[in-house]
Amino acid sequence: MIFTMDIGNTNMKTALFDGDQMVNYWRVSTNKQYTSDEYGILLCNLFAHEGVDPAQVEGIAISSVAPTINFTIEHMCRNYFHQAPMFVGPGIKTGINIRYENPRELGSDRIANAVAAYAEYGAPCIFIDFGSATTFGVVDEGGAFLGGCICPGVKLASEALVTGTAKLPRFELTRPDRVIGRTTLTNLQSGMYYGYVGLVRNIVRKMKQELGREATVVATGGMALLFSEDAKCIDKLDGLLTLKGLRLIYERNREGNGTK
Repeated sequence: MIFTMDIGNTNMKTALFDGDQMVNYWRVSTNKQYTSDEYGILLCNLFAHEGVDPAQVEGIAISSVAPTINFTIEHMCRNYFHQAPMFVGPGIKTGINIRYENPRELGSDRIANAVAAYAEYGAPCIFIDFGSATTFGVVDEGGAFLGGCICPGVKLASEALVTGTAKLPRFELTRPDRVIGRTTLTNLQSGMYYGYVGLVRNIVRKMKQELGREATVVATGGMALLFSEDAKCIDKLDGLLTLKGLRLIYERNREGNGTK
């Protein structure tokens, strides 16, 4: 089985695949203070809870936007899974043409998203990842990753709003019934929610204009479900998009990967 890890700034999403079928999925906090042993024990306990032997893992593929813990995670993989993990980065075979001017600048999670979006939903497609940052990417009809854009994540933007002002309170991010709020709380909620809906709609519209044709829009990430209904431009929700892409990339680089 193949174990995939998508390490974000806030959360770490992991999945275990048997062939192309996902058999287990776990989501844990990204903790930069953890040691390799703490991560190893945590993950082994999750495996044990599902009755899965870590020795069944034949390979590990990792996407990480938190480079300060990569060394820790690598040692954890070697010590607890007896595998040398494959980190997605320069030199990795992806199976798609990446037209970024400097591919080394491209986040590994966006590469995995592009690979999975193209494989699962065809092309052209636009994929949106609602994480700590909200990232948009475009794959054209020929299967080439053209690039995209990056915006502050909605939680990050909400936190900046309240920490950068003296009197605005922290608030729960939710969908308000009305845009015109009558309290400070509902003003904050409607401004953040409907403002973000407008952001998503407009960026998708402009991307389709630049492509010159319609495209399937796929959304992933923790906040995707919240915005999908009102954005009205999202065709597919796929919370496992990045992890699926990691599995595909691992398979395309399988020869010579980590061994027991």
